[in-house]
Amino acid sequence: MSFITRFLGIGADPREELRGLWHGIVATSREPEWYATCGVADTVEGRFDMIALILSLTLLRMENSEELAPKTGLLTELFVEDMDRQLRDSGVGDLMVGKKMGKLMSALGGRMGALRESMTESDAALAVILQRNVTLIDEEKKPFALAVRTRALNNALAAQDDAALLGGELRA
Repeated sequence: MSFITRFLGIGADPREELRGLWHGIVATSREPEWYATCGVADTVEGRFDMIALILSLTLLRMENSEELAPKTGLLTELFVEDMDRQLRDSGVGDLMVGKKMGKLMSALGGRMGALRESMTESDAALAVILQRNVTLIDEEKKPFALAVRTRALNNALAAQDDAALLGGELRA
């Protein structure tokens, strides 16, 4: 779908196929266990960190699928659209939205790179990476629990078929 077609509202939005997956990512990032057991801070920053973590794992999983790899950009567009709306709803002015979106996209890219490298390492090594990239309430004890749960979700995503993933099923 070209920009002009989308701009004029002609034809179906190709992102719609991925909307269920986006909602699944957001729902998974809001699961209480991430905050209560894994020690992620239940703050705006902590919730963004969880969305970025789950989205990163999902995008990495999609890269390994011939069918889904070309759709990673569309899923990222849904992320951008949602974050843009969240920023505006929270009172960020038009002049600052672009700058803040740039920072959010940079954070997402950094997390994807860190996860891509660390998912083959031990849980302890993954915990160190997550401690640097996720806002935690207990820096000493919780990163390991977060690493274990992150790896479990990553393994569940890897074992899942493409259709279930597109449907938004992201449970470990």
